[in-house]
Amino acid sequence: MSRKARMNRMFSESGKCFDVAVDHGFFNEYSFLSSIENMERAIAAIVAAGPDCIQLSVGQAKHLQDVPGKRKPGLVLRTDAANIYGSTLPHYLFSEIIDHAIEHAVRLDAVAVCVNLLLLPNEPELHYQCVKNVMKLKSDCEKYGMVLMVEPLVMLPNEAKGGYMVDGDIRKIMPLVRQAVELGADVIKADPCDDVDEYHRVVEVAGDVPVLVRGGGRASDEEIVHRTVKLMEQGAAGIVYGRNVIQHPHPDRMTKALMSIVHEGASAETALAILEGKA
Repeated sequence: MSRKARMNRMFSESGKCFDVAVDHGFFNEYSFLSSIENMERAIAAIVAAGPDCIQLSVGQAKHLQDVPGKRKPGLVLRTDAANIYGSTLPHYLFSEIIDHAIEHAVRLDAVAVCVNLLLLPNEPELHYQCVKNVMKLKSDCEKYGMVLMVEPLVMLPNEAKGGYMVDGDIRKIMPLVRQAVELGADVIKADPCDDVDEYHRVVEVAGDVPVLVRGGGRASDEEIVHRTVKLMEQGAAGIVYGRNVIQHPHPDRMTKALMSIVHEGASAETALAILEGKA
């Protein structure tokens, strides 16, 4: 299968995509397991809600691909495990890709693979390791026609807020996104910047590579909906949200609301009405 065929499975005719990420268990953090303790049940709920894609690890992808029928989300396979998300950083940091990652992705019928491009303050060795990971995956992706989604992730100093916190400084996000593009990303999965009205600059620097925006930590319904509307208005090709879907009391309604924004250009008011069960 060609990369174009896989991109066509990921994105709508108008080039939009909503990917639900539930690969958090890959990172060995207790807090990340909230609402995904039972992965079979969590994946079934997401499949029923009907997003475009679902992001899973190599050990959990079977729960998606065991679901019968043609109408289910495409698989985005997480390829790297990292140890950077704790409240205190260990003395040795790593981001390691799984062995033969692209062969696993082909076997599991993935539409894409996802890999981090991490930028932590004063940790150049970790960034170097991530650059090497992307380069290796790019070669294998070309060989097998696999879509490469790169996740440029700028993080604050760990002591700033006590753990996994992204840095929304657009001056740091833009060059890292551009580096991901230069390394051969087919899709970018990037953080929102502090001022969402400036996000068109991130989209611009990515050029013709579609940008999907990360959801980050759990936020209120109003915040996540209004932010998503603004991001789509700024030119994003879609979103990759995890905790804001699976930790929501009504993940099916949240998925439907976000799908309406991404694919139909729905307003925040319309999306919130869907969330409240009024539409």
